[in-house]
Amino acid sequence: MNNKDLLSSDEKRSELAAPPETGSYKLAFEDQEFLAKEELRPLRLQLELMKPEYHLQQEGVQSTIVVFGSARVLPLADAERRVGEAEAAVMKDGDDEGLHAELAQARKQLSYARYYEEAREFSNLVSRRFQQEKRRDFVVVTGGGPGIMEAANRGAMEAGARSVGLNITLPREQHPNPYISQELCFQFRYFALRKMHFLMRAKALVVFPGGYGTFDELFEVLTLVQTGKIERIPIILIGCDFWSRVVDFNFLVEEGMIESQDVELFRIEDNARDAVRSICDFYGEIPPE
Repeated sequence: MNNKDLLSSDEKRSELAAPPETGSYKLAFEDQEFLAKEELRPLRLQLELMKPEYHLQQEGVQSTIVVFGSARVLPLADAERRVGEAEAAVMKDGDDEGLHAELAQARKQLSYARYYEEAREFSNLVSRRFQQEKRRDFVVVTGGGPGIMEAANRGAMEAGARSVGLNITLPREQHPNPYISQELCFQFRYFALRKMHFLMRAKALVVFPGGYGTFDELFEVLTLVQTGKIERIPIILIGCDFWSRVVDFNFLVEEGMIESQDVELFRIEDNARDAVRSICDFYGEIPPE
């Protein structure tokens, strides 16, 4: 064997010793393409259950209060600014029907802005009352986005307390609002696992005016309590005018679709302080272990 053949063999051996660049050689937990495959969905579901649970335990979160409501509700100052801008636009061109429609919508948003402030106050009050030093009870948890969710996380932060945000990937990308405690900010792919985490530590549910997402969560919790799948918790709907018009619960009773006692599974209150009082009454002022 000549030196040329020997050199070629050494080079070939060195080439064979290099790790393959194929996907099959990657460590399974580092292979994102593999983990994203349809066959790996059960594993992804398990991971999405386990990861937030691990962090919640690490942070000592004992119990939570879930706050739902519309992502479209604006802070009062922003709503007032939009009305002012819309009014100025109409003054400038009063014949434009589109501008009049925008003004009407801005005024409607202003009327609902009070719920942003109520959610903010509720979270502030309940966080101050129940989050004690070295004990994290009744920690406010939201869907992590804007609107009512932002208001609730904001109220907790202003009280110097922790709060949780359970974000989810959506076609219109949802970014976490800036008031969530950073170590308690999570992102989900699967609605089902997110729903589980909303309720695994929940000791109360407070629901502000909202749309499809809010109704989805509200009626799911009502169904779980009604069927005994979870223990009864205080369920409080805030906004008498909104809830008395949007759902006629008594009509459901009259038509035999629900029992009369099912209407007693929730209370309708009109402000944050009454909601806090309802929760305190339910638990006798003491957060449950």
